Amino acid sequence: MTVKQGFAPVVNADTRLLICGSLPGDRSLAEARYYAHPQNRFWHLLGGAADLPGLPALPYDERLAALLARGIGLWDVAASGRREGSLDTALREVERADLRGLAARLPLLRAIAFNGGTAARLGRKAMRGAGDIALIDLPSSSPAYCAITPAEKQARWMVLRPWLEG
Repeated sequence: MTVKQGFAPVVNADTRLLICGSLPGDRSLAEARYYAHPQNRFWHLLGGAADLPGLPALPYDERLAALLARGIGLWDVAASGRREGSLDTALREVERADLRGLAARLPLLRAIAFNGGTAARLGRKAMRGAGDIALIDLPSSSPAYCAITPAEKQARWMVLRPWLEG
């Protein structure tokens, strides 16, 4: 199995909400950008929750700038891991990212949302006992997660709205 490395966090001093996936998939790694697979609904789901309907159509750098302007950061709970393909079920030998350390460096951070079950399991373990930061489990934006409809995914991602208010 191939060792895959995650990306640096996309955050700034104004980050109030951090959204964490597990580890970038092959397409994202190849393009060196978060949520690059065209069937991944991340940008649509977050655009709906953050009231940024045009988010998916923006160039990647502008998407990141729009998130940072709204106090939203991105990262992954795994710094690296062995995995063939992109599915979280194939993830082995995970080296955890220093989620707690990053949270301590973000003075306005109020919540961490986990994009999918693997991210939630690893992220909640990392943040156990870390204080007053809310931890939010979201259904995965991955096309591989089809246990609920896209409309239900969007409805469940709307739980982020209170964390986006200044």
